[in-house]
Amino acid sequence: MAALRWLHRRYKWLVAISALLTLGTLLHISQRPPVVKLVRRYRSNEQHANMAKWPTPLAQHWRANDEQLAALDTIIHNAQCTTCHSDIDWSHRQQRVVSAARTAWHSYVRDAFGHDDYFPLSHRGSNFTHLGIGYIVADVLDTLWLMGLQEEYKQGRDFLANQVTFDQRGTVSLFESTIRILGGLLSAYHLSGETDTKLLALADDLGSRLAKSFNTTLGIPPETAILRSDGMPFAGVCSTSESSTLQLEFRYLAKLTNNPVYRENVDRIIDVMLNAPKYDSLVPTRIDSKTGQFVGTEISLGSRGDSYYEYMLKQWLQTKQSEVDLRVEYDAAVRGVKKYLVRTSPRQGLTYVGEVVDLDNEPQFSPKMDHLVCFLAGNLALGATNGTHIRNAHLSARDRDDLVLARELGETCAHMYFDTQTGLAPEIAYFALSNETTNQITPNGDILVPLADRHSLLRPETVESFYLLWKLTGELKWREYGWRVFESIERWAQGEYTSLDDVMVEPPTRRDSVESFFVAETLKYLYLLFDDGDRVPLTQYVFNTEAHPLPIFSW
Repeated sequence: MAALRWLHRRYKWLVAISALLTLGTLLHISQRPPVVKLVRRYRSNEQHANMAKWPTPLAQHWRANDEQLAALDTIIHNAQCTTCHSDIDWSHRQQRVVSAARTAWHSYVRDAFGHDDYFPLSHRGSNFTHLGIGYIVADVLDTLWLMGLQEEYKQGRDFLANQVTFDQRGTVSLFESTIRILGGLLSAYHLSGETDTKLLALADDLGSRLAKSFNTTLGIPPETAILRSDGMPFAGVCSTSESSTLQLEFRYLAKLTNNPVYRENVDRIIDVMLNAPKYDSLVPTRIDSKTGQFVGTEISLGSRGDSYYEYMLKQWLQTKQSEVDLRVEYDAAVRGVKKYLVRTSPRQGLTYVGEVVDLDNEPQFSPKMDHLVCFLAGNLALGATNGTHIRNAHLSARDRDDLVLARELGETCAHMYFDTQTGLAPEIAYFALSNETTNQITPNGDILVPLADRHSLLRPETVESFYLLWKLTGELKWREYGWRVFESIERWAQGEYTSLDDVMVEPPTRRDSVESFFVAETLKYLYLLFDDGDRVPLTQYVFNTEAHPLPIFSW
């Protein structure tokens, strides 16, 4: 009997402990935000309350003129010639780009293989977490595959498959980890035949860890993710572009893994954004994660704004143009860009995209254009043609207008390179509103670059647009422009490829840094620009914002 009483007491203690554990679990769950089921999808036409402050002169209503439309007609007519070709040996130029990528990879392998950051001049690397997350290797892997660098690809792939784990302590950028690592893994998995289960498993593991960041009140994540984390992350005011530039990657991951939660998480963010009041479909660079309202003091297609507009179009393309509300929102945003942000400089006649600043007080136009904005030229061409060459595209009046703007912006971005002493573009440019002469980069020119903005990170946005404009229009000058950019890179950054301090002096001082996007994006787009074939058909793929091609699919 004593033994029975002892067992009974132990049993009561076990029951009590179990109850406490159950209560703790329930309390933990109760702290999680409710799942907000938004109608799929409600797109609000409501204007932001601050629109009442906007002065009438802000609206400039850019439209293509007759001369620009006539030039476009000539391009369309010339595109009908399917036997026309250049005498230039583009395959040789393409191999020059392959050589540059090989050199950059081998330097990284020699000095810092496996590290997340690379310092070429001091021949060392560092990690973003204690163990590292394969940041550079994952980002450049599909470039190595596309260029046929099979030994280098295997070296990178084997490192990721055998030595990288995301089961570790540390915080990472949700945005950068998604577009560079997750996007890179998914692209390499697809391009290599969708048979490498280790790459997919690694992508799934990373995706599941990053997805915990969506466990917020409205699903809008914080800008950092904790690799080992449960519960409700804290998110306050977040970057607009970083929150809206996760969708291509997680939707494709959902397709590959048959896990709809990945898609639901990122679609929920877009639902919130489509519901929010805007400025004629333009959005500030910040969003409040708790209210779902756009906040911030500026509207920009540069930092923290750019890829919101990019992914609105590309999500529509990704699922075979099936989600009409995304296309409607993209078209409305382009109308807003033309209405408020597009201007033409007074002397050189350069078409550029500025910003609206001081939204909370007295909104005004700023003639500031980040190099990042140069993505828009290619994006406009993609939106006008839906990835189809203009010889086969059915162009509406709106499409023609968008193509003209694409070509004009492409020319302006080319000037940002070719008007400097080094032939490389600065990080940020300003455009003269009148006959200003301070910080001009050429005599009587309209591009103004303050000293603090003269550095170059060897960014990809301009050559990305050259590639898209070439593929969609067949206009040879975009290939020539790309070659000039590559020659300038080779002249000033060759060998230990690095970022540069000042594009306005010869020779520019090198920085002891290089971004992974130099190989992952800049060299990849140059390689594809010089390709006489069609390695990545634009009717079958969308590029994520880190130049990782992902296939178009149906659910």
